[in-house]
Amino acid sequence: MGKSTAILQKPDLPRHLFWDFVYDKIDWKGDYTTVMERVLERGSRQDWEEMIRFYGNKKVITALKKEIKFLADYAIEEVCAYFQLRKEELLCYTRKQSRPGHWI
Repeated sequence: MGKSTAILQKPDLPRHLFWDFVYDKIDWKGDYTTVMERVLERGSRQDWEEMIRFYGNKKVITALKKEIKFLADYAIEEVCAYFQLRKEELLCYTRKQSRPGHWI
C-alpha cells in the first residue's frame, strides 16, 4: 500500500480532539458525523480544512443540514460564517429551536 492510499484512509487530525476515543480505532468513514462535530466545535481552521479535504465540502454541508444533531452556539455561528449558511438551514439549530428549555 503506497503512501497516497494510506492518506485516503483517514484524515490528518490531531489526536487531542479525540481524547475520549481510541484514536487508531476510529471509523473515520462510518462515524463521520461524530468526527465532524468534534472538529467543528474544537478544531482549528487548519483542522476544518483537513476535514473538508477528507470528506469533501458537499458531504460536510449535507451533514450540517441533515445529520449533525448538536453543535454549541459558538460553533453554529462559526459554521454559518465559514460555509455561508443560515442558522435555519442547520439541523442542530432547528432541533434546538423546537425544544423548550428547562427553567428551574
